[in-house]
Amino acid sequence: MAAEAVANGAAPPLSGVLETGLYVDDIARARAFYEGVLGLKPMVADERFCAYNAGPASVLLLFKRGYTRTPVEVPGGTIPPHDGQGSLHYALAIPGAALEAWIGHLERAGVPVEGRVDWKNGGVSLYFRDPDRHLVELATPGLWPNY
Repeated sequence: MAAEAVANGAAPPLSGVLETGLYVDDIARARAFYEGVLGLKPMVADERFCAYNAGPASVLLLFKRGYTRTPVEVPGGTIPPHDGQGSLHYALAIPGAALEAWIGHLERAGVPVEGRVDWKNGGVSLYFRDPDRHLVELATPGLWPNY
């Protein structure tokens, strides 16, 4: 199918979003939030970045702002430079049955929920901020036609 799509001028298929990258000012502070509040477990980490398993075939990357502006040589090749500014948004999928538990968990952790949306297809989104002011969304199924 991929070769057929390319032959017809269409893009080959995608399998999903594998990595989401955020830029943070303080890796230790960000790790305390992502590991302590969200319960993520680091797969790889150093003073420049941390990679978390964020679900099946999904990785959340935290990069220390400014530390990725030069190429990085790794055994298999070169990672080109990148960086970012401002507060970004991303969503993490949660089961619908876990919504109330997450609300209570965030409250106990002292993380204010800034918004909630009850979507017409049945999904619910909770919005709050990480220490770098990125907007984190926890979303239950029903948010999008494919979720």
